[in-house]
Amino acid sequence: MSAALDRQIRPIYDALDTGSNKSAIVSCTKLLKKNPNNVLIKALKALALVRSQKIEESLVLCDEVLESKPTDDAVLSAMMHVLRGLGRHNDMVLMFEEAYKQQPLNEELGAQTFFANVRAGHWKSAQQIATKMHKQFQEDRYLYWSVMSAVLQANDPTTPPAMRTILYKLAHRIITSSPTPYQSNDRFHLHLSILRELELYDDAHKLLDSDIGRAICSTSLSCNEIRRDIWRKRGMILDEGKLATQRILDKHDRNWLEFLSILDATFSYFSSSVESSPSRREGLEQVEKTQELFTRIAEEDGSKDRSAALALLELEKRARNHGISKDSDRLVTLMQDYFTRVGDKACCFEDLKPYLALEENEMTGWTSFLQAVSRSFATPQELQRLINSHKLLRYNLTQSELSVEAETARVTLYIEQYLEGLKLGLNLPSTELQYADDLALLAANTFVTLWGLTSDEKYLLNAVTLLEFALTKSQQSFQARLTLIRLYRLLGAPSLSLEHYRAMGVKQVQNDTLSHFLLSRASTFSLASTGDLTLATECLESTQIYLSNSQEIPEFIIFEERLDNSLQRDIVKMEHLRMRLTHEQITSDVIDMELIELKFIFDRTHHDNRDFEIMSNYQPKISSDVFSQTNLLGKNESHGWLRTFLKVYIQAFQQGSDLDDSVEEKLLIGDRPKQSFGSDSRPPLRQRLAEALSKEELAELTQDELHFIQYARALAEWLEPYHDYTRPPPSVVLAEAAKQTELKTGYPLKGVDLAVLERSSSPSKKDEEPPAVTQSPEQVVRFFETLKERFAESQKNSSPVESLHIATLVQEALLLFIVETLRFKSAAVVKANKFGALVASFKSIRSDAITVLRDISTELVKQSEAVAKAESRKAFVDACAIVIARGIDTDFTLNVAKKVTDARKKVIEGVGKGLERVCSAYAN
Repeated sequence: MSAALDRQIRPIYDALDTGSNKSAIVSCTKLLKKNPNNVLIKALKALALVRSQKIEESLVLCDEVLESKPTDDAVLSAMMHVLRGLGRHNDMVLMFEEAYKQQPLNEELGAQTFFANVRAGHWKSAQQIATKMHKQFQEDRYLYWSVMSAVLQANDPTTPPAMRTILYKLAHRIITSSPTPYQSNDRFHLHLSILRELELYDDAHKLLDSDIGRAICSTSLSCNEIRRDIWRKRGMILDEGKLATQRILDKHDRNWLEFLSILDATFSYFSSSVESSPSRREGLEQVEKTQELFTRIAEEDGSKDRSAALALLELEKRARNHGISKDSDRLVTLMQDYFTRVGDKACCFEDLKPYLALEENEMTGWTSFLQAVSRSFATPQELQRLINSHKLLRYNLTQSELSVEAETARVTLYIEQYLEGLKLGLNLPSTELQYADDLALLAANTFVTLWGLTSDEKYLLNAVTLLEFALTKSQQSFQARLTLIRLYRLLGAPSLSLEHYRAMGVKQVQNDTLSHFLLSRASTFSLASTGDLTLATECLESTQIYLSNSQEIPEFIIFEERLDNSLQRDIVKMEHLRMRLTHEQITSDVIDMELIELKFIFDRTHHDNRDFEIMSNYQPKISSDVFSQTNLLGKNESHGWLRTFLKVYIQAFQQGSDLDDSVEEKLLIGDRPKQSFGSDSRPPLRQRLAEALSKEELAELTQDELHFIQYARALAEWLEPYHDYTRPPPSVVLAEAAKQTELKTGYPLKGVDLAVLERSSSPSKKDEEPPAVTQSPEQVVRFFETLKERFAESQKNSSPVESLHIATLVQEALLLFIVETLRFKSAAVVKANKFGALVASFKSIRSDAITVLRDISTELVKQSEAVAKAESRKAFVDACAIVIARGIDTDFTLNVAKKVTDARKKVIEGVGKGLERVCSAYAN
């Protein structure tokens, strides 16, 4: 490439890096006029087009570059991103393999070919390439790449169980042939993992007993952990206990796993149930020795380390479980000692939770001890001790102690002590958390309990006011923000939830683990029908991690697979689809595109990577946790919910689409996902879609969602024979798709001969008579009136959430009806198939649906006008009497009230007006 051309291409890279795709396209187009055969410019333009979602245009350039069989690094790099964006991983493999064939001595090209195969899940090819590279370049790392490929293939869901052992044996044979010692802990860990999988424990022990094995295990926690597991499986649990004792005493190792090893060894003597067995007597002696050891270490460590003190608690707990505890008061005494020693640290509560299952008389003593903790404090340590006592007392509350009066007294105390505790942090930097923050969270948890007991929204209003105040003191308190996200959704103020979610700065993989806080059932609050795409955009932004994530280190492939098959990813996809249909005109193109993607999702084996435990939970153990208590509409979306909605939409889109599997194969741009082992024996897709709802699926649906599902199924069952009769033959569909592609791009559809198709797709008269027109099912006819009645009932609630939920489900039902009846919109189709009576019944259903939707729309708009009035804000402030009486400023509370009422008005009015827009769009 000339220096002049290089200078002209540099701005294109800059534009792509900054997301200025339009600018990059313009620059590439100009340069291609002067350099029409430059494959790098074509590749860069294809990349810009893919990122601009101009898929059809990018395909032509992409194919031209691939036909040139590039070997230049810059071209290959650009095309790698293009093909990844198009989901064409198999083409990426072929591209790198062709380049490697042309330059077999290019080591970097060989590595890229290996990684391309890994990304595509071509484990066997990856293993062969790694073996070849090892022979050619004599690099030891390529041998390990080969081993890892075999291991990954063994763990692949598509690999038959019988093949797994063979692959592990292959990996073992390769790794034992390595002539060089282990240069990294990872390679040693890999070897141990293979030996463990093959149950070659003696070989593993020899490896661990070598000088290099001992050296690596002494410095690597992960290798030491797998060593510990292998020793146990080999029956060396007593040896493991002795080694752990040695590490604790000689090396002052305070790893908790070492203490657990000693405990496991100690109680291994009690495997026999015979009271007088020698092993049992020996075990009692060992318990005494272990207790003496832990006591001595705990005294030596003092407050510097808590491992030994915690191990004493675990020892006593296990002794009780085995019926050998000699002192009925010992557990409580140890807990009291532990609290005295560690009570001024934040970890104390979580440390003691596993040991709080006490008898009634023990609980009385423990409670008295905690109640005796001083309620006054002058230092952060004293405050933390008080906070821990509150958490521990609250955790053991009984049902009789969870009355409205008692909880009100507790929350009042928490707030008073929180405001008093803020004085200790007056001089803290703004980036630091206040020492008293957990008292505000305790109060918020208590307010949630009060709301659950009374269904009175005022307790949630007090909670958000207190937490908003807490954030003015601790701006970085993500726990306060997480709780507010949940509470604002319950209050029907989703824009405030979004505000706090964005303030948390969620990045990368956190989108997969945390986005459910905001996006669970987000379509309930979507204003996409009015053109406000805020939530829809948030859905797309949260899924960028799945598009950008691509690991090139074999050890991370499993992590990537969990991301690729993330449950949250596909729940967000479903929510985005529900929003999209309210915003975009429903066309056959939209139906076809969504159908293909949803079918891929339906057959995935999903991994639930969501984090439900990150949110602080200070609720009593007899009740559900605060996350469950703050679930929107009392239900949490999971596998069952996703599967149910996938069935509904796939069934509707299948009926509304002309695509069958043969046509879909021709039109598919990316690769089909790999199927799991045994997928060939599954029933046909249509049969699986018609299966009755399982208990899991039913448990995750609200009552109104269940009504919607029943409506959708009845509608699909009714219209299925008419769709099947009307649907044109595949050759006709493919011919039309080829024509449309040529009109859009100027190029014919790849792999399709239009002339042949046109000859084979000549119209022919159908042999059979059209199916008889039957009356519309009662579930379809009555659905809209039933939900209108439910909407009227929901208006009695102070929170608008249930009303919005019902309103958006009614809207969704109309849109699904539009999808199912789109085929019959053409007068020619209706006439040719004699479906006049059928279409007449559609008009009646659609008219009733639109009437109901417009009535709901009117009610919502009317409600929104009342929500943001001064009277509503005053009622908010009056409801917050608890926090105001404790010292939260009235003006501050009024400001929170204004934010909440404005947010409510926005969503209620937006959904109401959106319903009217949808009605207008599909009135005819």
